[in-house]
Amino acid sequence: MEHKIAILRMEGTNCEHESYLAFKRLGASPQYIHLKEIERKKKKIEDYDCIFIPGGFSAGDYVRGGAIFAARLKASIFKDLKKFIENGYPVIGICNGFQVLIEMGILPALNGISDMPEACLATNDSNRFECRQTLLRHEKSICKITKNIEIGKICLIPSAHIEGKLIFKNEEYAQEVNEKQVVFRYVDIKGRLAGYPWNPNGSYANIAGICNNYGNVLGMMPHPERAFHQWQNLNWPEANGREIFEGILNYIKKCLQSY
Repeated sequence: MEHKIAILRMEGTNCEHESYLAFKRLGASPQYIHLKEIERKKKKIEDYDCIFIPGGFSAGDYVRGGAIFAARLKASIFKDLKKFIENGYPVIGICNGFQVLIEMGILPALNGISDMPEACLATNDSNRFECRQTLLRHEKSICKITKNIEIGKICLIPSAHIEGKLIFKNEEYAQEVNEKQVVFRYVDIKGRLAGYPWNPNGSYANIAGICNNYGNVLGMMPHPERAFHQWQNLNWPEANGREIFEGILNYIKKCLQSY
């Protein structure tokens, strides 16, 4: 059975093709879904097994990164998307997609999906666009999508963003998310938390990726689609981005078996 993946896009999205090819290579059935198709009700998210929001600069990242994309999704399918998540289906946001999920209140969702953002992906501490290889340590968390990745494993997955500094509404909230929902952290070559340039943005507690309180929504700033093939990271022993896509499909298979 081919798993149907909805790759959402709009004007400014630019990482959808690499993401499409990654899913296709693993035997899934990815489909491009334009935001206007959703707004005009030509496509329904409930017809898919996974919602994947790729990176890019949707709507030129005017206002804030992902803000316009998020506002339009919220106006058109927020209830449907909330139901999709509550039914256990996976939603993934990469880079700009992560920004969209934060803006919609779908992440961090420590106490459930919020009507208002409870975190923000702010401008990098360097105040500039950072495009570099980043090392991520896979943390022990409630995330159901990355169960195939060894806890503590160091992954090489590149980052490319100007608004990737994760901050929270208050310190107490930040600490609780940090304890339960962190999936990846930026680290140095020895797996230790470290500052710039290992952490490209100054994110709280070196957080590079988080999940929701159920573990079926994953948002991360680094780009796994740019580390899917070994030739993309020739000096690293394996293509770590591929594991993210494999984990998504593994979870979908388990999710569908429960229905």
